[in-house]
Amino acid sequence: MADSMSEYLQQDMECEGLLECLHGLKQLDKECFRTLVESEEPLTIDEVADRVDRERSTAYRSIQRLLQTGFIQKEQINYDQGGYYHVYYPTDPKQVADDMQRMLNDWYAKMGQLIQEFEDKYDQRLEEMAVES
Repeated sequence: MADSMSEYLQQDMECEGLLECLHGLKQLDKECFRTLVESEEPLTIDEVADRVDRERSTAYRSIQRLLQTGFIQKEQINYDQGGYYHVYYPTDPKQVADDMQRMLNDWYAKMGQLIQEFEDKYDQRLEEMAVES
């Protein structure tokens, strides 16, 4: 993982790299996401865990991170005799892309504001130093 923006810009990045870059997701999170995308039907935690060859609790943590970022959805399935279980499936890529674009726009606006504050602060300091000398 890159430590600075300039390092990120120099890397060869694939679109899945956005999962890590924008949301800090781990390799296992990306594997779980890919598993859900490649499945023709929603999957339970146990099915995801089997497909990524990890313990249920480990897969569950990845699924929770994916839910928090909005990359996947959860649906409750009720048994006829009572009880229920959850299945997981990917969110519509258009919605995810729109969310990432909004996040990027917010970040860009914040960085622009900080750059302006930097310029104002240090420009003022240089002017004060010129007056003092």
